[in-house]
Amino acid sequence: MADVGCKCDHFLFKMSREQLVVHRARKSFNTGKTKPLEYRIHQLKNLLRFISERRGEIADAVKRDLGKSARGTELFETLGLEGEINLSMEKLAEWAAPRPVEKSLLTISDEVYVQPEPLGVVLIIGAWNYPWAVTLQPLVGAIAAGNAAVIKPSEVSSHSAKVMEELLPQYLDKDLYPVVTGGVSETQELLKQRFDHVFYTGSSTVGKLVMEAAARHLTPVTLELGGKSPCYIDKDCDIRIACRRITWGKFVNCGQTCIAPDFILCEASIQSKVIEEIKKCIKEFYTDNPETFEDYGRIINQRHFKRLMALMEGSTVAVGGTGDESQCYIAPTVLKDVTGESKVMREEIFGPLLPIITVSGVDEAIQFINEREKPLVIYIFSHDNKLIKRVIAETSSGALLANDCLVHFTVSALPFGGVGNSGMGCYHGQHSFDQLSHLRSCLIKQLKMEGVNSMRYPPHTAKKLGWARFFLLKRVNVCRLRRMALLATLAGLAAFAVQVKQLKYPNSVRRAATGFALIWAMCYLTR
Repeated sequence: MADVGCKCDHFLFKMSREQLVVHRARKSFNTGKTKPLEYRIHQLKNLLRFISERRGEIADAVKRDLGKSARGTELFETLGLEGEINLSMEKLAEWAAPRPVEKSLLTISDEVYVQPEPLGVVLIIGAWNYPWAVTLQPLVGAIAAGNAAVIKPSEVSSHSAKVMEELLPQYLDKDLYPVVTGGVSETQELLKQRFDHVFYTGSSTVGKLVMEAAARHLTPVTLELGGKSPCYIDKDCDIRIACRRITWGKFVNCGQTCIAPDFILCEASIQSKVIEEIKKCIKEFYTDNPETFEDYGRIINQRHFKRLMALMEGSTVAVGGTGDESQCYIAPTVLKDVTGESKVMREEIFGPLLPIITVSGVDEAIQFINEREKPLVIYIFSHDNKLIKRVIAETSSGALLANDCLVHFTVSALPFGGVGNSGMGCYHGQHSFDQLSHLRSCLIKQLKMEGVNSMRYPPHTAKKLGWARFFLLKRVNVCRLRRMALLATLAGLAAFAVQVKQLKYPNSVRRAATGFALIWAMCYLTR
């Protein structure tokens, strides 16, 4: 026995840090401790307590990473997290319960349902632009679904990563929910390990590498990527309000938002008006000097600063265009008369640059969108509901939002995710729970009624085929059958009550009341 123990210790000693973390997480998961809903709720409460008690440290880290104010951090990072945690705790019993499904006549007496069950060990690779929201929101789903989760915050937002590594283990189970920090080499080592699901938020380029690594273990992935999200402005809409909402959606977090409007499509006749209105809104939101305004952040680092400044080459600056490399500051910028071939249109901007491309109308706008990769979201501003529905019908994107920006992210009932090059899979609310669960098909049959089952056994005669067609293809709404059975029972009881009352109380009013009650019951049950 001692020799076996030595071999185990030697095996663990040879493991890399990343291997050891995954090994411990799987070992802890295999004990079954995450199965009880009470345990999951306890961990979610601890996560909520972490956000509440460490609000100051979180805000300070985000300030140092992205120059974001404490109020901005609460609004765009932790407030949504608190909502997700509270929703998960409230709805967990409902989400985790068996889900009955429609039956056929062949299975009418069987127990048929879908049972959500934990996947196992999940790897969550976060992003730097919202280092808390996009890293911990998937964790909420992973905990609720009963998984273990290895958390890898982005090394680019280094201060947030350090706080997460140091403080989160003080609140959550250290073995089940470890935080692993580091750069590219550490992430690559993690991706060599076998996980049961990988949840990645970031660029499409890295997303392909994550998916390639996961494929070696046949591990499913959720990829929350990005892309160039277009924003079409109808010439007949309220341009002032449209530009106000676009300005907010574009320049919040200094444009470093995956669902920010990447570029505007509008007719040439309104381009000057759009520029003027956006210019007014920039002044209103961020004052005459956004560089000194506390709610206007900074570019994450100098590498991204240089990339963004280079994207402006060849385009005409209509608003802003200035920057300070030492402060990683770029002013809110609008570029006019941009074309599809301009440098700024070759990649996702992910910064405070807003190009305007003129089109002849909605037809050309739809064509322009469809000639490119499917975006994470399409924005459209218009009073015309038919035009909005047409854009929905004739384009494809992760989401479509009419007459506002970003706010669909706040709706937990909406699945958040991309399609094609902008990602795969989705999360938020129950969608997070389902995404990180295995929805297991269950059918429990009794060892009787063999006469009915015999139709599937050889020899396969024409008569058996006919019966099989009837029993297999005929769908049964079990809930409706139950209501009908209950209705029949109530009708029988009502008829009996009427007879008794006729003998005892030959009163037409009472008979009418009984009849009315019967009609009400029928209406209620057959709704």
